[in-house]
Amino acid sequence: MSDTTTTATPATTIAGEHVRIEPNILYFGTPVVLISTLNEDGSPNLAPMSSAFWLGWRGLLGLGARAKTAQNLLRTRECVLNLPSDALAPAVDRLALTTGSDPVPERKWERGYRHVADKFGRAGLTPVPSETVAPPRAAECPVAMETVVEAVHPIGEGGGTLAFEVRVQRVWAHEGIRLAGTDDHIDPEAWRPLIMSFQKLYGLGPQVHPSTLATIPERMYRSDDLERARSL
Repeated sequence: MSDTTTTATPATTIAGEHVRIEPNILYFGTPVVLISTLNEDGSPNLAPMSSAFWLGWRGLLGLGARAKTAQNLLRTRECVLNLPSDALAPAVDRLALTTGSDPVPERKWERGYRHVADKFGRAGLTPVPSETVAPPRAAECPVAMETVVEAVHPIGEGGGTLAFEVRVQRVWAHEGIRLAGTDDHIDPEAWRPLIMSFQKLYGLGPQVHPSTLATIPERMYRSDDLERARSL
């Protein structure tokens, strides 16, 4: 009887191996947000960012502490989160390398930023009054959320980055992205958010696979913050 060695065949094939890298930024793809706040003189500021996520009717916004938007949020404790569609990419890009700060902070100056007072005009967007906060909404953005600051969390050492926890008080949406036959659902097939991935702007492609998570009715995620917003 001879010895034989059997080698197991892997059940799956590995498409590629990991390699260690050290990227300077970790923007793997998040929605772009245009944050509108009020300056000291009462004029509106409008700033693009993409370090944001939402849980229920709360959001977390990551901003540099010296940014004009961060300074306005610390002072006024309110803002509007305008969500542009992919069709508004040119408007968002017109705000790139601009700041509401005057003088321009040194680090931004080194990166090519310049001061622009009229951010709405620069972007070609229309400010419209909000209902529960002072900063205006951007009329062309399909989604706008009026929010107030609930807490500020320093990130890392030195206090150079802040995470603003905001509570949503109003959600506005264009009729074209509302799911037909409902009064409180966004149609994912109609909503085309603008995505930033490694500083470049992209659109959202079609659904790639059915979602088991989507079988949970959205009403089961309703939070106390929504009921609180209704009382305003």
